[in-house]
Amino acid sequence: MALEIRQVQKLTQQLVMTPQLQQAIKLLQLSRVELEEMVVKELQENPALEEGPAEEAESGSEQPRPETPLSAPDDSSELVLNRELSAVDKIGTLDWQEYLDTHSNSIHGSLTAEATSEDGDSPPSWENSLTKKTTLEDHLIWQLRLSKITERESNIGLYVIQNLNENGYLVLSREEISNATGSSPEEVEAVLTRIHFFDPVGVAAQDLRECLLIQLKNLHLSDSLAAKIIANYLHFLESKRYEKLAKDLGVTIDEIAEAAHLIATLEPKPSRGFEQDEVRTVLPDVFVEKVGDEYVIFLNDDGVPRLRVNSLYRRLAGQEGAAEEQARQYLQEKVRAAHWLIKSIQQRQQTLFRVTQSIFKFQLEFLDHGVSSLRPMVLRDVAEDIDMHESTVSRATANKYVHTPQGLFELKFFFQSGLRGGNGEDVASESVKEKIRGIIAAEDQRKPYSDQHIAAMLSTDSIEIARRTVAKYREAMGILPSSKRRQPFLRK
Repeated sequence: MALEIRQVQKLTQQLVMTPQLQQAIKLLQLSRVELEEMVVKELQENPALEEGPAEEAESGSEQPRPETPLSAPDDSSELVLNRELSAVDKIGTLDWQEYLDTHSNSIHGSLTAEATSEDGDSPPSWENSLTKKTTLEDHLIWQLRLSKITERESNIGLYVIQNLNENGYLVLSREEISNATGSSPEEVEAVLTRIHFFDPVGVAAQDLRECLLIQLKNLHLSDSLAAKIIANYLHFLESKRYEKLAKDLGVTIDEIAEAAHLIATLEPKPSRGFEQDEVRTVLPDVFVEKVGDEYVIFLNDDGVPRLRVNSLYRRLAGQEGAAEEQARQYLQEKVRAAHWLIKSIQQRQQTLFRVTQSIFKFQLEFLDHGVSSLRPMVLRDVAEDIDMHESTVSRATANKYVHTPQGLFELKFFFQSGLRGGNGEDVASESVKEKIRGIIAAEDQRKPYSDQHIAAMLSTDSIEIARRTVAKYREAMGILPSSKRRQPFLRK
């Protein structure tokens, strides 16, 4: 078949996302902290955007103030945001030097005002503000340098410390260390012995057994019953086969229980406390408070700058004259971007409010009785209630937290799958987990309930659930099976 070039007309439909729509979608799925960071960045990059007082700002973060419990914001709270650039006042050429002399950058000024003390001292340097968390490696190297050792031993120690895993265990054998550092096995063993008794004790051990034995040696208990159990019967201890231990070691069960209690006080992960995961404080995006006999929703806008379009730049965008054409186009673009940002933030807050209001319309019993009263709910329930698409509801609840009388929860927490109840009503999976947690908390630790027994107990509460589902929920909550929860020698 010969190739040829032809012109063909074809009618198609496609979805085109404008930059403004992309910005609105991006803002909707940001958390409150991320929104604050984004707004600060925009304030730095867009000269037409500025932070103003609460009563003057065209703030997209201005929260709706419900006048009735769990009600949507009224129309009077809508902000006038779509101003046409054609109606902008026109002024003549300005003296820019005078403007720069009399107007300071709002962000720089606010930071300087906070950082400068009342007596006029300069702001503190960044070196005095930035901190770095001490790592396990740093802590061990510091102790190594304080030790009275030779340079050769120091090199061996550094190599050992740099080859520890995330739990503080040594990942290399003694032979590998000896070959890599060009030292004798005796020298490696001497350095390892010294490091084993650094803080934390047991670091650089090659397995759990060695780690625990080092800690017992540090307590002068190398010949104790606990040391014998760790050295030869650690697997029996894990499965709590105390009778077998007592028989093999020729001691009483009470002695085994006492040794097990001592072993439980040891640290199996020497690196604990030196983890590098940054702990970030969760700030709620929404508050649900009980006022009288009703619940009221408030959006949290603390810390988010209140925005407005700079009036000077707005007027400059309307200047006439061919000489200022390029500058005018630039200013119009910045003013337009500022308007869109303010409108997008305001729309984000309205959507978040409506989604939260709808969630607690379905989950009202949760506010009174807690997790045990959660209802099964999916994104479609909320989407149909507020006439939005499910994807919009999903974005609005992503990375958002709500503070309720029952505690702090992620908004996605309230979307739960359901189990069929005996009375014909579905029960939320999180509610079932709460019941399982309560059953296990109340059990006799000497004879803990099996998963099958827990399933039978739930069936008497009109919850039909299989044993394997109980096991799945129990594992998701980090609860051990009955064989490992058993405390056979617990005193009454």
